[in-house]
Amino acid sequence: MAKPIVAIVGRPNVGKSTLFNKIAGRRIAIVEDTPGVTRDRIYADAQWCGKEFTMVDTGGIEPESKDNILFQMRAQAEIAINTAHVIVFVVNVHDGVTATDAAVAAMLQKSGKPVLLACNKCDAPGQPPVQLYEFYNLGIGDPIAVSAIHGMGTGDLLDLIVENFPSDISDEEDDSLKIAIVGKPNVGKSSLINKILGQDRVIVSPIAGTTRDSIDTSYEQDGKKYTLIDTAGMRKRGKIDESIERYSVIRSLNSVERADVALIMIDATEGITEQDTKIAGYAHDNGKASIIAVNKWDAIEKTDKSQKEFRDKINNILGFMTYAPIMFISAKTGQRVNRLFEMFEYVSNQNSMRVTTGALNDCINEATAKTQPPSDKGKRLKIYYGTQASVKPPTFILFVNDQELFHFSYLRYIENQIRMTFGFEGTPLKFIIREREDKNK
Repeated sequence: MAKPIVAIVGRPNVGKSTLFNKIAGRRIAIVEDTPGVTRDRIYADAQWCGKEFTMVDTGGIEPESKDNILFQMRAQAEIAINTAHVIVFVVNVHDGVTATDAAVAAMLQKSGKPVLLACNKCDAPGQPPVQLYEFYNLGIGDPIAVSAIHGMGTGDLLDLIVENFPSDISDEEDDSLKIAIVGKPNVGKSSLINKILGQDRVIVSPIAGTTRDSIDTSYEQDGKKYTLIDTAGMRKRGKIDESIERYSVIRSLNSVERADVALIMIDATEGITEQDTKIAGYAHDNGKASIIAVNKWDAIEKTDKSQKEFRDKINNILGFMTYAPIMFISAKTGQRVNRLFEMFEYVSNQNSMRVTTGALNDCINEATAKTQPPSDKGKRLKIYYGTQASVKPPTFILFVNDQELFHFSYLRYIENQIRMTFGFEGTPLKFIIREREDKNK
């Protein structure tokens, strides 16, 4: 089920990132007293009153060209309207209503989307400052007095946010396997979909960033239904010049979240980039079944060692995702494209696989007998038993005598032994470590 998206918008330096961090409960967005510090989107899952949502901290609405102010503001506001389910419009109560505030508010007012007006920097306890009432002139409802830095008023704001979520934004009735095709701009995502469909259903252009929104396309093969999600290309931070593309990444990452499988496309002619690592990391962190597709394999000079060398580079750079199958394809010629659907089904099944508690503990006991658990100051780690708690991704709870002794390297060893025994190819595994008293003491 896709989570509702809450976009936090406003001018630079009104406290959007501080509010974001306060709601998220941890310091995620960079906060500095300098306008424009947030150059790219920051995302975090949040929860309030039992309802989960994805929160988006956006860059300040600050047009780069003074001659283009109205156009740039309109472009950013319209994209925010189209992508978010609830918009939190943050203003600085001490600045009063600025011309920028009024222009953006006028566009938000026509959207039909729920817009909440958060008047930030109401830091003094007691009655809100008199400047608060000036913001009624924006015509988008009651201003909500908040202090992002102290947390005052954020509970009331969150109550209103969850009250305004749409009643149903899920895809529960859709039984198709959803494939999010992700990657940096111009890697060939749209070309791949067109090759699969056998027609130009999706616009293809050599200009990076042509696809600005996520596009869902239904497809059926061998009686099985698929939804192909062509996501907007993700650009490296600092290279997102167009304001429209600054917001397009919202849909890209939300598409990964609502997909069953992430197809991570890498450009063979460019090699693996830092942005590829970030995209793969997002799919990994969201527990998605994943496949790495090296596209444009037809466009490079190859030797009999080329695939192995490229595969080794991927596994070295994407060391956290060595479980993902790597395929070398060409969206242009169709090379190995027909094998993708078999792999989609395979990794999706691996992502949903369960193992019995008995078989899991046999594997763990064999692993600990083979390589003794670590010890510290005479105390050795004991793994009493493990059980699988859930799927998508497969999640295991391990009960131990001391969490501090369970070093990351040994957990990685246990994970590798589980993979060797059961497979789990193409899916991340999640582990929850819990302490339990040793009754045999």
